[in-house]
Amino acid sequence: MRRPVAVRVVGPVQWIFIPAVVTLAVTILLATPVELFGLNLPEPVIPMVLAFAWPLIRPTVTAPVILTLLGLLLDILTYGPLGLWALALLAIYAVVLVSRSFLIGQDTAVLFVWYAACCTVAFLMAYAVVAVIVRNPPSILALIGQIVPTLLLFPFANQLIERFEDGDVRFR
Repeated sequence: MRRPVAVRVVGPVQWIFIPAVVTLAVTILLATPVELFGLNLPEPVIPMVLAFAWPLIRPTVTAPVILTLLGLLLDILTYGPLGLWALALLAIYAVVLVSRSFLIGQDTAVLFVWYAACCTVAFLMAYAVVAVIVRNPPSILALIGQIVPTLLLFPFANQLIERFEDGDVRFR
């Protein structure tokens, strides 16, 4: 007689809501006006980690809704045009979702290149939108100062993908 195999079912609370709440808390923490040794805290766009990881873990309808809410909150915190970061996050989600079949099972280096490309395109899109709306392009150094910390968050995206990618064998 065969023994039943235990299936580890991972629900949306573990891979969507908990990371979203952690992302929200860290974003609010880094948005505080703290200055150490004359330098401000870095302000990476932390939801980009989720926008990259979620479509690779499992496509769902809930993830774009949460990304839209996180993007709108990020717009409010940064005093940016409303909908700018929501559009950028949804663009990343769409690109990764379309290329999901190629990216599943790839090496970490390939995932990092895709993450860097997605982040770069999102930041360039945000830069162009702000330059058109304000009619004055933002500082390139400030843009680089936001891109670099966001790129350094890739290990968190990779950890999220590795932790939950095989969480539910029903979706293989």
